Amino acid sequence: MNGKELHELLGAYLLGGLDDADKTRFEDHLQQCGMCRSELEDLKSLPGLLTAVPVPDAVALAVPAHRAPGSGRGAGEPAVSVPQTVFDELAARRRNSRRRLAALVGVIAAACLALGFAAAPLLDPARKPDASYSVQSDTGIQVTVGMVKKTWGTELAVDGRSLPQDGKLSLWVKDRAGAEDRACAWMATPSGRVTVTSATPVQYTSIASVELRNDRQQTIAVVAVPGG
Repeated sequence: MNGKELHELLGAYLLGGLDDADKTRFEDHLQQCGMCRSELEDLKSLPGLLTAVPVPDAVALAVPAHRAPGSGRGAGEPAVSVPQTVFDELAARRRNSRRRLAALVGVIAAACLALGFAAAPLLDPARKPDASYSVQSDTGIQVTVGMVKKTWGTELAVDGRSLPQDGKLSLWVKDRAGAEDRACAWMATPSGRVTVTSATPVQYTSIASVELRNDRQQTIAVVAVPGG
């Protein structure tokens, strides 16, 4: 193999797709090729990112010009063959597919970096709440609100149980001066459970309470926030 052919094996090497002989050849090549070493260093976190990308999204990123599997085709559009899954593509590990595999790695890596897809949850894991408050009403409704301080206000993580099973519910934040802000709203679920992440411009230290209201704007649960 010449240097160019060996360079094209970088993607397969990174994902463990080379047989022993080609792996040895590529590792020997690495000792002499600074460009390959630099690219390998830049992409060393890619396998972890790929495992975090749901298969349908990864396929869509790898073939952005095509429609996702199962979607309809407009009149006059040519039929397009799309890989069943990215893992099928990686698992093949056949010599005649290595160039396509290397290209696939490059496309997904570029798409992940450009869109911030999957990288953000790995590199910037969700913060633990600065405070968490819970309430259980007389009707059995349970609401827990986690709060994260932000420069722009407060991030809210809501976990509700035994909630009304029909209608629209909304979450309201009341500050210590009596002003109100609707943080979010959602349709009730048949299970009476919901997990919602929302935000309010009200600073955490100014929040007096968080209220859950039904579609008639009746307050059905109040999470009080003690003053600092």
